[in-house]
Amino acid sequence: LKRKHALKGILFILPSFAGVCVFWLLPYVDVIRRSFFGAVNGVFTGFMNYQMIFSNQAFLLAGKNTLRFFGICIPLLVVLSLAAAVLLNGLGKNQKQLMKTAFLLPMAIPVASVAIFWVLVISYIWRNLGYDIVLWLAGLSTIPESLYEAAKVDGAGAWKCFTRITCPNLLPSLFTIVVLSLLNGFKVFREAYLVAGDYPQENMYLLQHLFNNWYRDLAMDKMAAAAVVTGIAIMVLVLLLQKAWERED
Repeated sequence: LKRKHALKGILFILPSFAGVCVFWLLPYVDVIRRSFFGAVNGVFTGFMNYQMIFSNQAFLLAGKNTLRFFGICIPLLVVLSLAAAVLLNGLGKNQKQLMKTAFLLPMAIPVASVAIFWVLVISYIWRNLGYDIVLWLAGLSTIPESLYEAAKVDGAGAWKCFTRITCPNLLPSLFTIVVLSLLNGFKVFREAYLVAGDYPQENMYLLQHLFNNWYRDLAMDKMAAAAVVTGIAIMVLVLLLQKAWERED
């Protein structure tokens, strides 16, 4: 009977697993393979492509700008969205729904309209603030009101309730929000591209610009190596965040 149930479970997940393999795993394995070969002649080059990108000034500039962008935007977005979510959580049901709709509206506006703000940080925060607020509100809704009532009976103020009850219970939501904010940060290229094209001002030149320009030049060897390095960096960062959150739990 257990084997029968196990077989049913395997058959149930098989279509999804096949889709992941075909559309994600196999292409990524092919990118890794291409990173060790020449783009034109297909000759095995070892780590030459990786040496090439790490000595490439455009790659170093784009990497530095991307890290700086994430270092500024993600903490700012997390703090602002949490503050807005806590304020919204205290409103009535109808008011809360109206404000959630207002904050989510920027996600439905075409990128071409958003690009007039020019500043990438403002554009990124404005477009993603509502999404993160909704995630925070989902986390806040899971905290029992009885905890706050008991804390108030013991004389705890609003700040102590926030630091001792709200923040610890929102740690799982924080991990999800940080990871999603990181992934959404790579979409900011559209705004920068609409404003300044392929080669914007140096402090706006991101990894996405680099990949776009290399793709246009058919520099598949360098682009594959850079994609592998970027993928590994994101994976390591996510794993480190997960480990940090597990320690907190």
